[in-house]
Amino acid sequence: MKKVLLLLLATILCLSLVAACAKDGGEEGNVAGSKIKIGWIGSLTGDQSVFGICESDTIKMLVDEVNAAGGIAGKQLEFIPYDTKGTPEEAVNAVNRLVTSDKVQVILGPNSSGLAIPIASVLEKGKVADIATVATNEKVTFDAGKVKPYNFRVCFIDPYQGAVAASFAYQEAGFKTAAILSDISDEYSQGLAEYFKKTFESLGGQVVAEEAFKTGDVDFRAQLTKIKEKAPDVIFLPYFYKEVSLTAKQADEIGIKAIFMGGDGWTSDQLMEMGGPYLQGSFIVNHVDFDDPDVQGFKAQFAAAYPGKPMQLNAYMGHDAFVTAKAAIEKVAEENKGKISSEAIAKALEGIKVEGITGTIHISPDDHNPIGKEAAIITIEGDQYKFVKKFAADLG
Repeated sequence: MKKVLLLLLATILCLSLVAACAKDGGEEGNVAGSKIKIGWIGSLTGDQSVFGICESDTIKMLVDEVNAAGGIAGKQLEFIPYDTKGTPEEAVNAVNRLVTSDKVQVILGPNSSGLAIPIASVLEKGKVADIATVATNEKVTFDAGKVKPYNFRVCFIDPYQGAVAASFAYQEAGFKTAAILSDISDEYSQGLAEYFKKTFESLGGQVVAEEAFKTGDVDFRAQLTKIKEKAPDVIFLPYFYKEVSLTAKQADEIGIKAIFMGGDGWTSDQLMEMGGPYLQGSFIVNHVDFDDPDVQGFKAQFAAAYPGKPMQLNAYMGHDAFVTAKAAIEKVAEENKGKISSEAIAKALEGIKVEGITGTIHISPDDHNPIGKEAAIITIEGDQYKFVKKFAADLG
């Protein structure tokens, strides 16, 4: 009887300890052991891989740099990337693996709103923060009047980007009429289209045509023919380089002479290769001026690490996501005597302020977006992106 009682007491004690550990881990999320684990999700295959590969390469380069300098709080960083293949389902699966199997402390990426929005519930359950790079739809961090506690970003949002495009088009370029061709199946495209129209019309401009297509379409001649009949001053194309190139080429074939304008989904070497001759004089809302003297050192570092590899916008955004995460990790390590948990990192990200390649990253506690980032307006001349000016818009 005594042995049975002792065994029962030991069992109860073990169960209590397990429950306590589980509760502690649950409250703190994933706690770093000998290494600080940084996850990443993005497209390494498919049409968007041109952005994802560059972004992943950048973060690996920066992780190696930190490790060579001794790590953070005496701990080395471990970089764990996963390919989303450009689909929401794979994005959710990847985050599940990072949170539950790899036990990461923070996640960087993705570079798409369609991939960033569906991962929120997984992040919240695991108490792990994600810092999106080029996911600009406002629902990534804020929805239904509430901030998503574990979703952050270093890029400006679609309402702002759309407002900048429309304000520059009307106030600076002098365009009074506009047409919009958008991807009806893509949240990024629809967000930009919505806010471009709203702002352009509020300033006194007229949107004379609105046409749409679905992801995967390659023939836009029917929509472009309808747009041509309205003779707009500018045509807003809020989608990505592949479809933009096809659109511009087909517009040229049917004799459209209007200027094109787009957002951050345009900027890539592939845009120049596929559609450069048909996009001369186009305007793009971007996150960074590629010719800015402040970014030349970073460009040289990337070129040295990856000779011959193209450097896309995502390198700059990946850099800023990493330095933001690094600042939060360092803050947690200092305040908690070297103990680093994913929950503490998420809390530290609120209000964090760092100098990034694309400007000052100051994360708002209210909506988890960077505060007051200006956009860079660039144009296409020959086979080059040329800086026009920094430009801000009023969303009020």
